[in-house]
Amino acid sequence: MKKIMLLFILCFSFLNTIKAQTAPTSNLYKGTVDGKTPITVYMKTEENPCTADLMFTSMYRYNKSKNWIQLNITQNRKAENEFIMVEHDFSGVLILKKTGNTFSGLWISPDTKKQLKVDLKEASMTKKELENFEKTMEKVNYENNDC
Repeated sequence: MKKIMLLFILCFSFLNTIKAQTAPTSNLYKGTVDGKTPITVYMKTEENPCTADLMFTSMYRYNKSKNWIQLNITQNRKAENEFIMVEHDFSGVLILKKTGNTFSGLWISPDTKKQLKVDLKEASMTKKELENFEKTMEKVNYENNDC
C-alpha cells in the first residue's frame, strides 16, 4: 500500500511539473504611432527557466521600413499589464499598457522631447508568417548581440 501511495505521489508531482511549464507563445500586433504611422510588433513570450517569470523577446518596425528594431521588454511586477520596451541602442522607449488583445501608451524619444501615442491590436498570422518572424528575430538578435 505504501508503494502504491508513493507511486501515486510521484506521478502527481511529475504531472504538476509538466503542467507548470508553459509553451512559448508568439503574437503579432499591428497599429500606429502618432495615429498615422503604421507599425508591426512581433513578440514571443516564454517562461524563464531559472525564475519561472515570463520572458519576452520582441522586435518592431515602421511598415515603410524593412529594418526591424529589437526591443528589450520588462513587465511591471506590480501591474502585470504594464510594460516598458527599450529599443536596442536606446533609440526610443515604448511604455505600454495591455488590455485584452490591445496595447496602448507612448513612444518616447531618448531626450524625452518627443512623446507619441501608440495603439496596437493583436493580428492573426499564418504558420508561414510565424516561421518568417522567428527567422527574422533570430537574425536581428544575432546582428545586435554577436561579438
